[in-house]
Amino acid sequence: MKILIMTDMEGCAGILNFKDWISPAGRYYEKGKSFLTAEVNAAIDGFFEGGATEIIVADGHGYGGIDPELLDERAILSRGNGEKTWPWGLDKTFNALAFVGQHAKAGTPFSHLTHTQNTNVIDCRINDLSIGEYGQLALCAMELGITTILACGEKALTKEAEALTPGVVTVSVKRGLKPDDGYRNCTTEEYEMAKCSAEHLSPVKARKLIRAGAVKAINKLKKSPSSFKYPKLSPPYRMVIEFREYVGRNQQAYTKINEHPDNIIGLMNIPWK
Repeated sequence: MKILIMTDMEGCAGILNFKDWISPAGRYYEKGKSFLTAEVNAAIDGFFEGGATEIIVADGHGYGGIDPELLDERAILSRGNGEKTWPWGLDKTFNALAFVGQHAKAGTPFSHLTHTQNTNVIDCRINDLSIGEYGQLALCAMELGITTILACGEKALTKEAEALTPGVVTVSVKRGLKPDDGYRNCTTEEYEMAKCSAEHLSPVKARKLIRAGAVKAINKLKKSPSSFKYPKLSPPYRMVIEFREYVGRNQQAYTKINEHPDNIIGLMNIPWK
C-alpha cells in the first residue's frame, strides 16, 4: 500500500507563532522542523505497522519543514515541484493521502496560525465550496480516485477535514483560542498577529496520538474503504479567491477568479496572482 503524507508546519504541536518558528529568520525554526519531522515519523511508523509498503513525504511548507537527517529512513522525501505544482506528485499509483502538521483554512474561528497559502487570503472557494490547503489537495485526490484517510493538526483543521471528507481519521494536537469575528476587513499584518493564541499538547503526546491515528486510518481503509467520503462537485469549475489588504506590499484588497471547464487539478494549476 502506497501513501503520500502531505506536511505543513503551522499545524504542528509546539509551533507557537509565525515570527519565531516558521521561517529561517525565526529563532526556533530548526526546532520547529524537528517537531514536525517527529510528528511525520510517528505517522510513518503507524502506517508501516498497519501494512504500508511505500510512503512518500511531501514537504509542503514554503520554507521547508522537514529535516531530512531526522526523517524515518523507510520513507522517501519529496521537495519541490515537478512539471506542475498540483497535485504534489500524487498520482493513481497511490492508495491513500494523509496530512500531518496541517492548519485550518483562512477565516476559521478558534484556529491557530490560520491561512490559505498566504495570510493575505480571506477565502478560497471552488463552486461556492470554501476550502483551505487541506481541501485543495483532498479534492485533487478525489479527482484521481485516491482516498484521504488521515488529517493531523490543530483542532479547527480536524473539524474542517471531517466536514469536507467524512470518514477521515483525525488527530488534534492544539486548539486555537480566538474567534475570527471582525478579521475579514483587517490587513494581512493585523491578521497574522490575531491568530497566534493556542493551547498545545506536549509534542511527545501529540506523536503518540498521531501514530495511533495512522494505524487506525490504514486499518479502516483496508476494512471499510467505502466509509471514506468526498463532497459532490460537478464541472465546470470556478475558483474565487478573495485577498485582503497587504500594507507591506502596497496591495489593496481584491478578488481573483479562475475557471476550468472540466478539471480540478487543472484549475489548481492556474496561477493565483
